[in-house]
Formats: sequence, structure tokens, C-alpha cells
Amino acid sequence: MDTNWLNQQELRAWVRLAAVLELLPGVLDSQLRRDAGLTHFQYYVLAILSESPQQTLRMTSLAAATHSTLPRLSHVAQRLEDLGLTERFPCPEDARATNIRLTASGRKKVRASAPGHVRNVRQHAIDALSPEQVSQLTAITDAILRRLDPAETMSQTYRRYDSAPPESGRERAATKAGR
Repeated sequence: MDTNWLNQQELRAWVRLAAVLELLPGVLDSQLRRDAGLTHFQYYVLAILSESPQQTLRMTSLAAATHSTLPRLSHVAQRLEDLGLTERFPCPEDARATNIRLTASGRKKVRASAPGHVRNVRQHAIDALSPEQVSQLTAITDAILRRLDPAETMSQTYRRYDSAPPESGRERAATKAGR
């Protein structure tokens, strides 16, 4: 079978995307560790919970939303519980399942951490792009996600702002941040 090698234009695009995929997680993680004492994944878990009804989810739903394994999520949930940011309890609808809920301290942590995280995302990603490029980035990542997630198992996570008007995301972040 012959290899369909990348042409020069494809190779230039791919190595840049690979560099972003390698560098961006460290940038996000460093800021959150420094300013909030959280990893990016811990913050992501708290943020997903903060946007959920009653700020509660089944562990299996949270694992799907964060594209995490249950063992990894259980470890992170234990750490967040030890910090007093979440609490786990039996699911009232299914005693075999476990729910996780954001505590009052967890809500405060998300609100306090959000402004720094948003500034970091803006500084290193969004503000580097024109409004047209932000739209193009959405289209590009949608095309890639159709290949990576054909069953759309994570679509609730990455499509949760699709129906909102363009400015509502900023307004929602400002509200969550207590501004």
C-alpha cells in the first residue's frame, strides 16, 4: 500500500497544528496551577459542573463530557473532594451510580479562577486571531471533530455555545466571574 504523503502545504499546516497541540496545554495548565492551584483538567471538570443543572452530574456523564476514563475522573474527583470543591453521593435514580456536585467552595473557585483563565485563553489563542479567523477556526475544528468524534459523543461539550448569540459567551463568562 502506497503512503499518501503530505504535500508541502499540508505539512506546513500539520506541523503548526501539532506544535499548538503540544504547547497550548502547558500554557493553560501553568497559569491555572500558578493562579488557582488547579490543573487545567481539574478546572475543566469544575467548569462543566458549574454549567450543569443543579451543578450536578453522574460520574459517567461527566466522564463523557470531559472525554475522560472513569478511573482518571475518580482520581480527579477525589482530589477535588479533598479540596472541598466537590462532593460525591449515590444517584437517587440509580443507587449503582454516583453523582458529583459542585460545593459552594467549588463555585467560588470557578468564579475566582475564570477571569485569569479567560485572559490566558485570549492572550495565547483568541486575540491572536481576527474575527474571521475565529470563525474559520470553528469551521476547521468542526471538520476535524467530525472525523475524531463521528458518533458525537462529546458534542454536548463542544456545541454547548452554538445556539447562543456571539456576545453572550463573554457576558456569561463575566457573570460567572462575578463582574
